[in-house]
Amino acid sequence: MPELPEVETVCRQLEPELEGRRIERLDVLDARWCRPAPPAELEAALSGRRIEGLGRRGKYLLLALDRAQTLVMHLRMTGNLIMIEDGGALDPSEGRRLYEGERSTSERHLRARFALDDGRELWFTDPRRFGEAFLIDDGGLGERFARLGVEPLSDEFTPAALAEIAAGRTAPLKSFLLDQSGIAGVGNIYADEALFRARLHPLSPAGSMRPEHHEALRDGVVAALEAGIGGGGASIDDYRDGRGERGRMQDEFLVHTRVGERCQCCDGTIERIVVSGRSTYFCPGCQVRLRRRPRRRRRPARRSP
Repeated sequence: MPELPEVETVCRQLEPELEGRRIERLDVLDARWCRPAPPAELEAALSGRRIEGLGRRGKYLLLALDRAQTLVMHLRMTGNLIMIEDGGALDPSEGRRLYEGERSTSERHLRARFALDDGRELWFTDPRRFGEAFLIDDGGLGERFARLGVEPLSDEFTPAALAEIAAGRTAPLKSFLLDQSGIAGVGNIYADEALFRARLHPLSPAGSMRPEHHEALRDGVVAALEAGIGGGGASIDDYRDGRGERGRMQDEFLVHTRVGERCQCCDGTIERIVVSGRSTYFCPGCQVRLRRRPRRRRRPARRSP
C-alpha cells in the first residue's frame, strides 16, 4: 500500500496541476527521504526547475523536470503526495480543503515540501518514513527500472506474455503476482481481488496455469486495477489521494479483508491464510486450486543394433 491504482490516481489528479509549474523551493524536512543524497544537495538541484509532467512506472511516481532529469518518488507503505492550496488540500470540483485536524496530522508527518510558482505547495507526507525520492538523468531511467516487469495496463500485458512470465514458476500465484519483476504495480490488495476474479486459488503454482487460466488471470488483474482506479484507490490506513481525499475502493472489495463474510458469487465464506508473510483472502468455493504439472520424462535413447 499504496499500489498501482493509488499511485495512478495521484498521478492523474496532479499531472495537469503540475505540468508547466516551476519549483520555487524544495524543503527536505527528513533526511531519510532522499538519502544517500544530502537534503541541501537535492534542494539546490530542484529549486527553480520547471516541471514537465508527472508519470508512473509500477508503483513509482516520476516527476519529469527540465534539463532531462526526473525526480523519482516511491510512496512505500504510508506515503502521500498532496497538493496544498490556501492552507489546505483543494478538490477543484468541490472546493474542499483539509480540515484543521487533518492538516495538523499531515504537517506532523511532512517529509518534503515543494513551493510552486503559483503559490501552492506539494507535500510528501509519510507517517512510517519509508517513502523515498532520488534525482536521476532521464538517460538512466531505462536501466534503473530494467528489473521491473510488464505494465499490466499496457498493450504488452497479454495472456501470452503472462504465460511466458509464469512458465516454470513454482511459487504460489499470490507470491507470483507480488513479484514486481514479473508484473509491475500489483500489491497485496489487488492480487487478492485479481485472483478472485480469475477464480484461481492463491496457493496454485504459477507454472501450473493453462492457456484458459492465463487469459482469466490477465483479465482479472486488469479488471481489479481498473476498479481500484475507478474508486480513487483504497484507503484502509493512511492513503489519501492527491487532493487529500480518502479512496472508495475499500468499500468495493470482493474478498480482501472480508474474512468470515459470505462470498458474493456462491454460498461459501471468505477465508484468510498467510502466503509469503502476507494476509491473503479468497473464496475456497470459487477459486480452483491448480496442481503442479508433472515433468515429462525423457524417453531413453534407442541403442543402435
